[in-house]
Amino acid sequence: MTDTASAGQPGTPAPPSPDAVPRLAPAASAPPAAGGYGPPGLLERLGSAAFGLLNAHREWHELPLPLALLNLRVLRDDLRRKNLHDTYGAGGERPRRPTAELLPHRSYDGSGYDPYDEDMGRVGTRLDRNAPLPLAFPGSDEELMTPSPREISRQLLARRSFVPATSLNLLAAAWIQFENHGWANHGDNEEAEPFTVPLAADDDWEALGGTCPMRINRTRPDPVAHTSPGTPPTYENTVTHWWDGSQVYGSDEARCRSLRTGEHGRLTVEDGRLPADPRPGRDCLDLTGMNSDYWAGLSLLHTLFAKEHNAICDFLRAHYPAWGDERLFHTARLVNTALMAKIHTVEWTPGVLDTPVLKRAMDANWYGVLPRWVGRTFGRVGSGEMLSGIPGSPTDHHAAPYSMTEEFVSAYRLHPLIPDELVLRDHRGGGPRETIGFDDMQGAATRKSVEAYGMSDLFYSFGTAHPGALVLHNHPDALRNLVRLSGEHVDLGTVDILRDRERGIPRYNDYRRMLRKRPVRSFEELTGGHPSDTPLLREVYEGRLDRVDTLVGNLAEPRPAGFGFSDSLFRIFILMASRRLKSDRFFTTDYRPEVYTAEGLEWVDRNSMVTVLLRHHPELGPALEGVTNAFAPWRTL
Repeated sequence: MTDTASAGQPGTPAPPSPDAVPRLAPAASAPPAAGGYGPPGLLERLGSAAFGLLNAHREWHELPLPLALLNLRVLRDDLRRKNLHDTYGAGGERPRRPTAELLPHRSYDGSGYDPYDEDMGRVGTRLDRNAPLPLAFPGSDEELMTPSPREISRQLLARRSFVPATSLNLLAAAWIQFENHGWANHGDNEEAEPFTVPLAADDDWEALGGTCPMRINRTRPDPVAHTSPGTPPTYENTVTHWWDGSQVYGSDEARCRSLRTGEHGRLTVEDGRLPADPRPGRDCLDLTGMNSDYWAGLSLLHTLFAKEHNAICDFLRAHYPAWGDERLFHTARLVNTALMAKIHTVEWTPGVLDTPVLKRAMDANWYGVLPRWVGRTFGRVGSGEMLSGIPGSPTDHHAAPYSMTEEFVSAYRLHPLIPDELVLRDHRGGGPRETIGFDDMQGAATRKSVEAYGMSDLFYSFGTAHPGALVLHNHPDALRNLVRLSGEHVDLGTVDILRDRERGIPRYNDYRRMLRKRPVRSFEELTGGHPSDTPLLREVYEGRLDRVDTLVGNLAEPRPAGFGFSDSLFRIFILMASRRLKSDRFFTTDYRPEVYTAEGLEWVDRNSMVTVLLRHHPELGPALEGVTNAFAPWRTL
């Protein structure tokens, strides 16, 4: 909604309100005939062929830095052409329609971002695929249970002893869940008959409080019925697909307005905390845009970026005192969301993928290859993304309309990052207060734990603790017997395996093939970094290399030095990480002062996760002294 002016003199247009949100040009009635990602030119074909031959013998990460960067650029272009597949043609959908009016701010439900397709990325639209559609069919229920997902959880995923990721702190684990909640969610399915997972004779699941046999709800089916035969199942995203901060702001107008004060564009923050969710049985959670699977780590970040939103509102109001609530809110949301996207691109991702090549590549995604002073002094150089980065470059959806994908959702099954316990430390002196289990700060205990331990000590404890490494035998016990708010016991290790199979994620070797990686030829090759796992994987999968699950393969696969996860998984990231920016007009054609204000763009450029933390928690200054990446271990006091 837009604040409107009172009527002017009779017979004359009303003067524009100082708070009126400016309008952009209306959309054309049809897309350009040459839309989409065209066939590659001669140089692109030669580059793709040359690196295809080279990578048969040496992977990109084994090459010298300049050649590795070029290899990644060619690989990303290949993925953009060959690994974006639209599920729209399954049938039953309403016709695509142009956007009548392009708003200069993010909509509540994700509609109206694209001039030629009003519903692109809207809440309630389908998740698409990175896998070719013929690879996206699930097997029968019997095949989904072969080998048993519960036995894979017990034998291959269950934590034997905690293996830390020593280059990261626990905020890195909380951050990726915080971001992922704004990108994709399949919703709940309480209606269909659940899956029945058989249990081995020696399984202790019933003794732990679970049901016997194990019951797991099926994924909520696509509410749009298919009318085209021979198409794989599709599923609906219950949040917006865009990188729009919907985990903080919600994915519909009613939810968003329930989070706002109605004055000066601000979100409701009471005594430094988000209010409690007023819904019955959920007052243990914060009132925020998305609070499923909530725990103290999410509470810290949701509260931090609600405070950051309010700080941006105050900053903008100082420069534009005549603006009202609506314009301040929408502009602050743009700035806050862009800052979160920048933090993820140039801080979180290089923290997890800790190599010079990836640091340079992710900086280039945001800033381009030119030195930063060039952009600050002269602005963008050229319209492309190479020299000055994706923000401000032309919008491009590449080979398919924009959406999140099932393979991208699968890529974020990063549960080994979570420790089973946390040493709570005093942020003033660094000494330990007590050791708390994950269950002491999740679900029903979330708000009580934040109140009892305090945000300052929790932030410091997270900043000085390590997450778990993304390897086999490191899935937390706390998530393999997670007690939900309903009282239900869930093994997320079993769920992760079953979800990939149910949603048609290709098994590991097919996954590698679709991403232009040579399939592994033996269990020994797969477990090259941990040969002691070879007999166990061969036994669990009964010698069937073709049946190895993608999640298991990615945890077992030898990886490049400094990488927090496998190169196979990384290929989904390099495709989708840039696409979330490149398809969004608020990161591309509308990333400009007329939309963000010059002050808003400056806020994004000048800030980082460290400055956000220090703005709202200056008491953390000693721990953050000299820290350049807030997701790396902080100083111990």
